[in-house]
Amino acid sequence: MSKIEERLRKLGLTLPPPLTPPPGVVLPFRFVHVIGRRALISGHGPQNPDGSLVTTGKVGREVSLEQAYDAAKLTGLAILGSLQRALGDLDRIARWGRVLGMVNSAPGFNRQPLVINGFSDLILELYGPEIGAHSRSAVGLAELPFDIPVEIEGEVELVE
Repeated sequence: MSKIEERLRKLGLTLPPPLTPPPGVVLPFRFVHVIGRRALISGHGPQNPDGSLVTTGKVGREVSLEQAYDAAKLTGLAILGSLQRALGDLDRIARWGRVLGMVNSAPGFNRQPLVINGFSDLILELYGPEIGAHSRSAVGLAELPFDIPVEIEGEVELVE
């Protein structure tokens, strides 16, 4: 068992299965695209344990800050699940690079960085302050696909 898988187990966290898109939706892209020593991570949303998307609405209206933080953490687990399937081993990540966090924000909601901290806190807890450190943006958007509260994309560097 890899170091990261062991840390996940100790924290009582499990990675979700591959995304089950809504009925009639085709997603014609890779969730993780490896180019040399880089893995580009497509936008992911929070997933339920069955692989379906968490579709709860706008943060600051239907979704509280605390629920949105948890959704960002679930999104991190979805990303880690995709990375594990693409790379075979989460220990292949040499360092986290950049992350873009998007929050489905109700008018007037401006605490997007606190929402995306759910993702950042998870990655830093699993990978530590050196490998897990990443640059990040957190922005509010008027809409996100399928009414998900959070979407996150990013990039990691792989071990040679």
